[in-house]
Amino acid sequence: MWQRGLNWAAVAMVGIFGLMWVGIVVYADQGSSLWMRAVQIVFGLLLTGWAVHKAIRMTGKA
Repeated sequence: MWQRGLNWAAVAMVGIFGLMWVGIVVYADQGSSLWMRAVQIVFGLLLTGWAVHKAIRMTGKA
């Protein structure tokens, strides 16, 4: 029971962190070059995509 709750919490935190990362890069990181911002946005989307994928897999196991 605890393990499942902690797994959901970890997945939610990674997803939220990924979305925040993209938001910060888009709106606050004006000093980096365009290609570096693109790489960071891809990284944030990768984190968010992983969280969505993991949530779908965890829902299927329940």
